[in-house]
Amino acid sequence: MKNAPTVAGIERDAVSSSAARSHIRFYILALIVLVTAVNLGDRANLSIAGSAMSSELGLDAVAMGYLFSAFAWAYVIGQLPGGWLLDRFNSINVYGGALFLWSSFTFLQGTVSWLPAGWVVVSLFCLRFLVGLVEAPIYPANNYVVAAWFPLKERGIATSIFSSAQYVAVLLFVPIMGVLGHALSWHYVFWFMGAFGMALSVFWFYVMRTPDKHPRVNAAELDYLKQNGALIDIEAAKNKAPPPSIRAIGVLFKSRMMLGIYLGQYCITALQYFFITWFPIYLVQGRGLNILEVGFVATLPAICGFLGSLLGGSISDAVIRRGGSVTFARKLPFVSGMLLATALVLCNFTDSTYVIVALMCLALFGKGLAQIGLAVVVDTSPPAIVGMATGVFGVAGNLAGIATPIVIGYMVKVSGSFTTAMYFVAAHALIGALSYILIVGKLRRLRLAGETVATA
Repeated sequence: MKNAPTVAGIERDAVSSSAARSHIRFYILALIVLVTAVNLGDRANLSIAGSAMSSELGLDAVAMGYLFSAFAWAYVIGQLPGGWLLDRFNSINVYGGALFLWSSFTFLQGTVSWLPAGWVVVSLFCLRFLVGLVEAPIYPANNYVVAAWFPLKERGIATSIFSSAQYVAVLLFVPIMGVLGHALSWHYVFWFMGAFGMALSVFWFYVMRTPDKHPRVNAAELDYLKQNGALIDIEAAKNKAPPPSIRAIGVLFKSRMMLGIYLGQYCITALQYFFITWFPIYLVQGRGLNILEVGFVATLPAICGFLGSLLGGSISDAVIRRGGSVTFARKLPFVSGMLLATALVLCNFTDSTYVIVALMCLALFGKGLAQIGLAVVVDTSPPAIVGMATGVFGVAGNLAGIATPIVIGYMVKVSGSFTTAMYFVAAHALIGALSYILIVGKLRRLRLAGETVATA
């Protein structure tokens, strides 16, 4: 017969049970992945609707290139103001409001064909511009959420996971948009994405909190976050400190390390904008697929990109857990991934759709592996200006969002093919890798005037 449980034993069991950590941070991460996937789906929806729109509305490759770039012009303009808003005000409220507004502008894009012919392109450009302007705070806001909810040793994988939302967008939304565009019309691509985003913004405001205010976070998880470097009170701290000056970002531009990081981000974003703008049109016009086939074929490279992103973050965090330097942990996946991404240039040397898809899978796997830049920003930027530092990082990257669609548009129009464009995109992958190898140097935490510098 078993001994009856003692009072002391019962008390120990109760303590053990109460000490079990909740894992609400992972639910929060899933939510920002979904919102970021909507964000990126709303950037890519024009490429899905593009072939049908260009035929119906009479748009040539150059016009489409400018429409593709409209988002990036505004996104660049909005980065620093968006980062400042996040540093000054509650990032959760800024985030949710931005989600609702950009989804509204996305919905309206489905109505442009109802306008007089002379207003269609202007109106579409303006709406894409507004989407980019309102989306500008999202990645800095993601950095705030990750800094609050994740300790240093989990931050690499958390950043890689929400950065992989671009692939989730392809897996989740591109097939749906492809079916809607094929079965109904291109208008429904915008209407679906806009309506989904507006509904999601309501859910965001209902469930989103910081760790110290979230009702489902228990004491054990909160202690774990505190003890391992998570900035759980990052929103409350804004009320205790004077608002950051925009001039504080000068420390970023004086750093060779940061300039190398910005160049790397420019290069990887050039790859991203090729895939979310011209890639579907390349498959349709350059390889003869229809839009329904594109919606499903595009998911294969996206799966590889998603897996690469998870692997890159896991490798980075594993290096840190085993005592490796932050510098090696962050550089290893970035450099390796960007070198793999150069494989897409080999598409110029085959006519096989299967080989092209395989090469795109390899290239996107590499790009996913390299998707560690936002963790680098959190590791290196002064804590008081995380929002603005991420904003500058976004500016550097999205300058490629302006240039890449336009340059490729001219290349396609002049040459009548995508051959030159593939060399152009692959060159960015190589330059990005060289930037981290030759320019960035050792990663270290930058400080504002009067603060000490910590190395990584």
